[in-house]
Amino acid sequence: MEVHHVTENAETFTCNVYLAVDDRPTLIDAGSMEGIVDEIRHHTDGPEAVVMTHQHGDHVAQLEAVVEAFDPEVYAYADHPMRTHAIDDGDTVVIGDEEFEVVYTPGHADDHVSLVSESSLFSGDVVVHDDGAFDYGSFGRTDMAGQSRERLIESIQDLLERMPDTVEHMYAGHGGVFHGDVRDVVETALERAEKRAPKYPDE
Repeated sequence: MEVHHVTENAETFTCNVYLAVDDRPTLIDAGSMEGIVDEIRHHTDGPEAVVMTHQHGDHVAQLEAVVEAFDPEVYAYADHPMRTHAIDDGDTVVIGDEEFEVVYTPGHADDHVSLVSESSLFSGDVVVHDDGAFDYGSFGRTDMAGQSRERLIESIQDLLERMPDTVEHMYAGHGGVFHGDVRDVVETALERAEKRAPKYPDE
């Protein structure tokens, strides 16, 4: 599966937005970067689908612009005016040329889902490879209203149980793309989350 990180050169705050091309061009999240439509057009005539990991502003702000430009199907767990397909835990969606299982992973956001295939993980914000807190194996923040560290821990545990050992590509909502032992990254994130210490102690 060929995946492009289309917000890699963003100069303003946004989530990572990924475009899988191949058989069914699919966008993972829409981000908040102005000009995302032009970036997408560098790689494809347009995505056939957009799959939302969750609806925090940095993931969804440009969804309307993407829909207006390309008229894709929109998959999301929670209701949204642009949503055309509701997805739930255990559903499957085709991204690029692979079938992904939807894993409901709340804690950082009530509507958060992760997407797992035999080779790849789109983890949204539940687990990331690196960020401002940790450089290997980090997790979504849980210190704001509506968030729960305990629920996030359960979500990461569930993700580990359902993620095949063959997964070697991790595309997270923030930080860098990771290729290698994805299970070790997720297990490291779980260990850190289970300490229940503030992710950003200086804030």
